[in-house]
Amino acid sequence: MAGRIRIGVSGWRYTPWRGNFYPPKLQQARELWYAARQFPSIELNGSFYSLQRPSSYAMWAAQTPEGFVFAVKGGRYITHMLRLRNARTAMANFFASGLFELGDKLGPILWQFPPNMQFDPTLFEAFFKALPKTTVAAAVLACHHDERLRGRQSLQAPGNHRMRHAVEVRHESFVTPAFIGLLRKYRIAWVVADTPRPWPLYEDVTADFVYMRLHGSTELYKSRYTSEQLDRWADCIRAWSTGGEPADARLISPEPPPARASRDVYCYFDNTDKLHAPDNARELMGKLGLSSPQLEAVL
Repeated sequence: MAGRIRIGVSGWRYTPWRGNFYPPKLQQARELWYAARQFPSIELNGSFYSLQRPSSYAMWAAQTPEGFVFAVKGGRYITHMLRLRNARTAMANFFASGLFELGDKLGPILWQFPPNMQFDPTLFEAFFKALPKTTVAAAVLACHHDERLRGRQSLQAPGNHRMRHAVEVRHESFVTPAFIGLLRKYRIAWVVADTPRPWPLYEDVTADFVYMRLHGSTELYKSRYTSEQLDRWADCIRAWSTGGEPADARLISPEPPPARASRDVYCYFDNTDKLHAPDNARELMGKLGLSSPQLEAVL
């Protein structure tokens, strides 16, 4: 049996989408509502730029249908400013800021690192150890938030569920079997990130799920994927979802991943300009035989 495949987009608030992907005269407050009925998952990236509020997460959860999942981008204060050093309080603030208000719609946490950050085995292992592996562990960590969140914290975990983490790196020093081994040790997904820049594009499987970010094959955040390029990604997703690997997988480590009968796959299009992301996402869903969630009659 294949794992669950979720195809979606990164973010949903883009001016060029209005009157194109979004129907004319659709209220901006209804854009998430509409997008969540086109795709089963969306990458929530406002959390990367600043701490959001519990009321915002609760509103986003209420606007999305049953079975919908958000991937949540970890704060850049942790990854780009502190660069993982002395980050425990910042991590507590992130988890206390409202993620639990998503309930069972809380999906993987994406941690993206800047292009000038190199692989430091000691630093990254300490970070991986500190990442909460369950929602209860995340709630315990969240209790260590600082005064900035007093009165606007959310500390009640939605049950005790495993948390999934994925890491997107952009420096060649991570292209080493040692890093792949570290990810596998902590069951953290290597992000398959397709970009036209000289950032690492490899497809090692390091967890019981696969996380993909398709930024544009020839122009970052802009270029459209051709039908032939999407055919190749569809083949990859079929292989990963059934526990295998593509025959032409671009690998860092010669060691195969732990055997599994299936893996979930999360794939987000980030080529957001000129409407390419929603169009490409729907086209890839069609190639995989995945139907869009149904839109209600009233917009």
